[in-house]
Amino acid sequence: MSIWKKPITLAECESTSRNTAASHLGIEFTEIGDDYLKGRVPVDERTRQPFGLLHGGVSVVLAETLGSIGAFYACPEGHRGVGLDINANHLRAATSGWVTGTARPLHIGRTTQVWAIEMVNDAGELTCVSRITMAILAPR
Repeated sequence: MSIWKKPITLAECESTSRNTAASHLGIEFTEIGDDYLKGRVPVDERTRQPFGLLHGGVSVVLAETLGSIGAFYACPEGHRGVGLDINANHLRAATSGWVTGTARPLHIGRTTQVWAIEMVNDAGELTCVSRITMAILAPR
């Protein structure tokens, strides 16, 4: 059974992120499943830190982007989500290629949602795990 309460497409996700930090960093949405959203970020001159590794903050931006977009589409029409808390554990460096994140909800409640985001490199090795808690705001 699908978690999505609003119509969700890759094109809609891209449109929502146009002219944002996510688009500036080259984040792309790649797949939507019944209970997950996938996206990726390039490891390039926009996203590396001075020592040639993917900047940890960029991994957090990818996680927050996927979790926030996922939460928006998983809450009722007119509702929206805003981040309350995010954490990330950086497990392996990435120096080139793409890092792909998969966001899945751990909890979808009336006033909060919690999403887990796993990020992997092109070899499928885990680079980062993150969790975001979203407050769900009703229409004003």
